[in-house]
Amino acid sequence: MTLEPEAGADPTPAARSPRRAPGAADRRRDAERSRQALLEAALDEFAAKGFDGARVQEIADRAGVNKQLIAYYFGGKEGLYQEIQRGWPAAEAEWADPELPLDEVAARYLSAVLADPRPARLLAWRGLTGSGSATDQPDGSVTVDTDLANLTRARDRGEIPPGLDPAFMRVALMGMILAPVMLPETALQAIGMQPGTPAFEEYYGAQLRALIRLLGR
Repeated sequence: MTLEPEAGADPTPAARSPRRAPGAADRRRDAERSRQALLEAALDEFAAKGFDGARVQEIADRAGVNKQLIAYYFGGKEGLYQEIQRGWPAAEAEWADPELPLDEVAARYLSAVLADPRPARLLAWRGLTGSGSATDQPDGSVTVDTDLANLTRARDRGEIPPGLDPAFMRVALMGMILAPVMLPETALQAIGMQPGTPAFEEYYGAQLRALIRLLGR
């Protein structure tokens, strides 16, 4: 039995359109997506295991790409580690406005750390193991100098007592801001709230602000 085509239908098979090769813009978008996926996956891996414990295959698997792309885009594991840290000064500039009161700047840092604790954990790994010294944060000295200059201005405004060194204040403030991520169980036992929750951030941020304001009296 012969099946007749439906009325108005083309009896000949439709010709397939040739597959279009990706253009330059498409390739750039794909490359950028792969790079960003690798950076996110690497931050997860480095934060969980430190520089020495991180494995390029695990990073590639997390990103869902071939591990050869790590060498292609970043020159290897060390280059990937450096690239992650290059973005930190730009991110910090968004909340470290030197014209803002010191308590506001500290609260912004706290909010950023609680929202994404991975950079803080990576910093802890570097401090505990001494790893990554050859791959230290690019322009790290510039960041320190900027922080010290901002704290000096805060002291000149009367927000820090004259007898306190801005260098000491930088270390002390970093310790207070990073403590909930570095010592979550201690924070939970002492305060009764889980770090990372909105209630904890509201409480801890208010206490941090109050302490800094007391220094300026």
